[in-house]
Amino acid sequence: MLIDSHCHLDKLNLENHQNKISVVLDECAERQVSRMLCVSVSLDDFATMYRFIAPFKHVDASLGVHPLYVKTLSGVATVEQLTSLVATHDKVVAIGETGLDYFYDAQSQEVQRISFINHLQAGAALNMPLIVHTRGAPDETIALIKEHGGAAAGVLHCFTESLEMALQAIELGYLISISGIVTFKKSTALQEVVRQIPLDKILVETDSPYLAPVPYRGKQNQPKYVVEVAQYVADLKGLSLATVAAQTTENYHRLFTRAVRE
Repeated sequence: MLIDSHCHLDKLNLENHQNKISVVLDECAERQVSRMLCVSVSLDDFATMYRFIAPFKHVDASLGVHPLYVKTLSGVATVEQLTSLVATHDKVVAIGETGLDYFYDAQSQEVQRISFINHLQAGAALNMPLIVHTRGAPDETIALIKEHGGAAAGVLHCFTESLEMALQAIELGYLISISGIVTFKKSTALQEVVRQIPLDKILVETDSPYLAPVPYRGKQNQPKYVVEVAQYVADLKGLSLATVAAQTTENYHRLFTRAVRE
């Protein structure tokens, strides 16, 4: 069984699935994708997202504000908001996604930092793992995790940074999540990162509906395509798909301890 550790089910276009998320989930089951984590990007959308996935026991949730959704101080979630919402939503297993993205938006750096710190402090207070998005800010991301993250662990999702950053994050108790980007022809540096880091520090994800892996690149990504990501990781490491599936599933439950094992 496989777990898609990061997807956005509420963002999928369901026209080809009878406009039903249940059809998407049935297709996942057919490919032995047994669980997924639907990730929050905005508090404004959180209630709608949560209602959307509430009927499905094998779909977990996170709570947070993506750095690219934070443009002004009014959009920053407070520690109190985050902790109180977690207390009333039992499917939430992680804080995020949060982090820093200076690649796509260098203009809101200070607001992004404040938001990230609040998320880190909420995770530390709750002893809940963080889902971290990081682009173009490796040193500051690691520094803020060290300063404000407490003992809480986490994951660097959709990882595209250096081996050095991956190893620094692993030292802090973080996992490294690999998306369909690893299957892209030009992703040679990321492929080497996957070869170098231990399998027990890796998660696999789709980030659907974005970043579909080869051979589906250019199409809408779906959680069932996490099989292709896992197979590519297996090939890079000279392992079987079954081995990667078993270990990344174990890694998921080790990190997201609030996720119910079935």
